Amino acid sequence: MSLIEITQPAYDVDFEIAYATGNNFTGKPVYARPGCYLHADAAALLACAIDLARPLGLRFKIFDAFRPSEAQWVLWNHTPDPEFLADPRRGSPHSMGAAVDLTLIDGNGCELDMGTAFDAFTPLSHHGTTEISEGAQRNRLILLGLMTAAGWDFYRNEWWHYQLFSPRGRYPVLGDAVLPAPMMPSK
Repeated sequence: MSLIEITQPAYDVDFEIAYATGNNFTGKPVYARPGCYLHADAAALLACAIDLARPLGLRFKIFDAFRPSEAQWVLWNHTPDPEFLADPRRGSPHSMGAAVDLTLIDGNGCELDMGTAFDAFTPLSHHGTTEISEGAQRNRLILLGLMTAAGWDFYRNEWWHYQLFSPRGRYPVLGDAVLPAPMMPSK
């Protein structure tokens, strides 16, 4: 099965692939290069969400999409917290190309306030929390509305994470070898 590379201008999104930088919860790059890939089913829903956001003057910034199974092990070995990370033995929807981590940006490319940073492993990152500002709550609800209207499911503990419904069993867990160029560092 092949994955679709999400690139501009085909997809009107910005990218900040967090695991290709040290700006993530591990404090160091996990990927050797940034890449943004999704299963065709997920890519179609992303295109729909983009179309829904456009009339509102909003766009998306993607932090992560397909995550090779090797990367899921790196993350799990660093922080084995099932509240925020899928156990790689079960398989992550990210490793199926069936999930995307993102936020909303305005017409100037500025991120909307979501109350916490991406990958903040805290109850403040949960959908529906009222412990963040009203503006951040509103922004999260706009993101949730756009993504669910486009056909995505959400993960209750992470405002940034959206996935295809019931991906386990429908999509295989994939490793770095399926990509045209590796994202993982060579050993």
